[in-house]
Amino acid sequence: MNAKTRIVVAACGLAASVLVAGCRQDMHDQPKFKPYAKSDFYADQRSARPLVDGTIARGHLNEDTLLVTGKVDGKPAAVFPFAITKAVMDRGHERYDIFCSPCHSRTGMGDGMIVRRGYRKPPTFHLDRLRQAAPGYVFDVITSGFGAMPDYAAQIPVSDRWAIVAYLRALQRSQQATVSDVPAAERARLEASDKK
Repeated sequence: MNAKTRIVVAACGLAASVLVAGCRQDMHDQPKFKPYAKSDFYADQRSARPLVDGTIARGHLNEDTLLVTGKVDGKPAAVFPFAITKAVMDRGHERYDIFCSPCHSRTGMGDGMIVRRGYRKPPTFHLDRLRQAAPGYVFDVITSGFGAMPDYAAQIPVSDRWAIVAYLRALQRSQQATVSDVPAAERARLEASDKK
């Protein structure tokens, strides 16, 4: 073999040894536990370890009790945890139509499409008892459920539940409105359209 051939063979051998070294199976063969498998390593023989006390999942540090529970000092809150804007009302309207109107109807009378097909009729939102209920009470009912109504905590995020409560308040007011509730400038326009 000439020198050139020996250099090529040596280079190929070196490249092959580097490639073979890269095929180690350490991570593949490392000790590990399959989910819910028995483990002799821990005294309780469970491979799945419980969370350390005080562990909070990222994004779930619920320090604002009013926002998360709808309660102040253990009682339903009479206030909203944030300002009610047009964007909040629009979001509440959208979420209400999706989650609430199938049973409660778009007007809140309790005669939604599901009820017309045999589901138990919920009370109308326009009862004095529900019109006077604290916003925190309505939030808690959406969160925890009540009677035949299931809880919606898993389906509707906290801020959307509050938006629904805000929209519901506007819906309740709209069904009890009188002409005197209409601003003066709009009232003149309304009366003009009635005359036509």
